[in-house]
Amino acid sequence: MGFSNIDIAIIVIYLVGVTLAGSWYGRKMKTSRDYFLGGKELHWWLVGFSIVASETSTLTFISVPGLAYKGNMHFLQLAIGYFIGRLLVSFFMIPAYYKGEIETAYDFLGKRFGTSLRKFTSSVFIITRVLASGVRLFATAIPVHLITGLDYATSILIIGLFTLVYTYIGGLKAVVSMDVVQLIIYLGGAVASMAIIINSLPNGWSDVIYYATKDGINKFEIFNLSSPNSFYEFITSPYTLIGGFIGGTFLTMASHGTDQLLVQRLLACKSKKESQKALMLDASFIVLQFAFFLILGLCLYAFYEAKPFTELGLTSSDEIFPKFIIESLPVGVSGLVVAGVLASAMGTLSSSISSLASSSFLDLFKQTNYGKSINENKEIFYSKFFTLFWGIVLIGGAMLFTDNKNPVVEIGLKIASFTYGGLLGTFFLGLFFTKIKERDAFVGFISALIVMSIIILTTKIDYTWHTLIGCISTILVGNISSKLNK
Repeated sequence: MGFSNIDIAIIVIYLVGVTLAGSWYGRKMKTSRDYFLGGKELHWWLVGFSIVASETSTLTFISVPGLAYKGNMHFLQLAIGYFIGRLLVSFFMIPAYYKGEIETAYDFLGKRFGTSLRKFTSSVFIITRVLASGVRLFATAIPVHLITGLDYATSILIIGLFTLVYTYIGGLKAVVSMDVVQLIIYLGGAVASMAIIINSLPNGWSDVIYYATKDGINKFEIFNLSSPNSFYEFITSPYTLIGGFIGGTFLTMASHGTDQLLVQRLLACKSKKESQKALMLDASFIVLQFAFFLILGLCLYAFYEAKPFTELGLTSSDEIFPKFIIESLPVGVSGLVVAGVLASAMGTLSSSISSLASSSFLDLFKQTNYGKSINENKEIFYSKFFTLFWGIVLIGGAMLFTDNKNPVVEIGLKIASFTYGGLLGTFFLGLFFTKIKERDAFVGFISALIVMSIIILTTKIDYTWHTLIGCISTILVGNISSKLNK
């Protein structure tokens, strides 16, 4: 069926429409509070859906169906852990954030321990977020390249520049509002794809069940109840039952409780209760969304009659959904689905740019003597300056990876995730250990970074355990430091 001029027109209309709407929605801002926190007046349901869109990258859109195609639904164990983690953040961390005028996730650490730790943790976030977002933007260009035929550099520029324009002009209000629009678009494209697949199968949904349970397999299996032969196998095997639950729980407590990318939205709600409602909406929706994309993968498995992806001329299961989009979707629907791919990419990228700018301005620049003395007009100027700066950095950084593929992406994401444990452990020290001082928190956090560096470089321990290990290291060493320095 191919990619037609109608599909191209749909994509162009989407890109221009989102950019103009986002720029309009975020007008009339007077302070950095308006620009980075939406004036702390955003509705909880808007924030909740925005968080879903922010954490749903194009890799999720493309890769999760591929996981079910080549395997089963074990990935959903991790999503259940995500739900538990969000529940814990809602009960323990959000109340702490709303006890004072907290501007960023690291502002909490500044008020609890001191400005030095606030600056240090913010700097760690900035470094790892730049790396992770840069390689993620490049990874986002892969399916766009496969589907449209555009080269990587052009794909990156299209996604990056349109996103940067509305993020720069509209601030967080524009980011959140367009996130919700983009959520509707990418889910709409995915739903349309599933409907077309099921309608094209001779026996509809019955064929999906048939192929998913053919020859004694059960691709609908969610819980991995198999017993590993050793402890090492247990901690190196992805998607075990306990590993999925624990890994998903701690990973989410770190991402939604300590990462400015998502905490920024939770701080933009009108009240603690509104913030908690937003996070629980996200928690419920994200499990359903992952389940949907996994089932989409099973539908694709039936569509291609259970053939291994290698027999279809593909090198990775990630390519199975793009192959279907290119070859099997009717005119118009292809454009909608590619717009969905772009939507998931732009939602994640706009969030990265805004969180980097807010952390740079509020945690670092505004803590300097010059930053403390600027007026409201200068606040907006510097807020937009940091937004523009980080947007250009992320686009330029993604360009550096255009000659590379999966290994660089995996390394970038691992480096981003290994800091989560140290950050989460530092927040726990601030929340639950009243005798811990700034020096102890510093020592604990740095020790976790060292431990995680050793684990990632010298072991095959699965990433689902990284956050837990880093968190425990921080808490143990922080408390030992406190005892030794009494």
